[in-house]
Amino acid sequence: MSRFAFSRLFAGTILIAASLLSACSDKKDQYVERPVEELYNEAMDLVEKGEYYKAAQAFDEVERQHPYSVWATKAQLMAAYVLYERNKYADALVALDRFIQLHPGNKDAPYAYYLKGLCYYEQVTDVARDQKMTEMALKSLQEVVDRYPASTYARDAKLKVDLARDHLAGKEMNIGRYYQQRDQWLAALNRYKVVVEQFQTTSHVPEALHRMVEIYLTLGLEDEAKKTAAVLGHNFPGSEWYEDTFSMVKSGQSAKQSGEKESSGWFGWMW
Repeated sequence: MSRFAFSRLFAGTILIAASLLSACSDKKDQYVERPVEELYNEAMDLVEKGEYYKAAQAFDEVERQHPYSVWATKAQLMAAYVLYERNKYADALVALDRFIQLHPGNKDAPYAYYLKGLCYYEQVTDVARDQKMTEMALKSLQEVVDRYPASTYARDAKLKVDLARDHLAGKEMNIGRYYQQRDQWLAALNRYKVVVEQFQTTSHVPEALHRMVEIYLTLGLEDEAKKTAAVLGHNFPGSEWYEDTFSMVKSGQSAKQSGEKESSGWFGWMW
């Protein structure tokens, strides 16, 4: 076979291969319109099977083929839900904000707000870390309670609001203890006051009042210590913190001062 003939044969083979690939590609990318109910039900089946990635694609297809249908609106919200289930919180929040913006009066709007709160709530970290997500969760869940108090999601949202507030109070207490351990009395006192004044319903208030009494006694402010102890006794008479506080006020010394005195006496005896 001549070189010219071989070249023509080779070129023809390439053209045939290219044609076949093109045909396959056209077939793959070919748009096939399907009934909206069929598409949506297929996506829901994938959700029930836990195949959230495929379900997200299927819901997107519902909106792509039937953008002005009622099913497209439902698909937008379900797409956000499957993103949430896959722990794709940032993407889910974008999808939820879009749904809320486009359909503020939709009957599923309460759920959209609630799901938005859950996206933040499930990213809450321990009190030693930044609490930005806790603050966002509190804001979003409170919005559910305020906007839709009669909805089925309000009760759980209220519970999570209380937990988020307790978490934020725990953060303030953690910082307050840090300052107190380093004898930075004013900084610690301000943190404990935040807990008492802004998080009155949380479980951290008795300890915050107790720590305030400790600091007042350390600084020699006995009147302030007695007033704060009275608040603690009036509101939390059965608290373990009140028993310790009562002992401190009675002796006129904080636990730290008492410890220092005992330590000094022991060393004196040894001397």
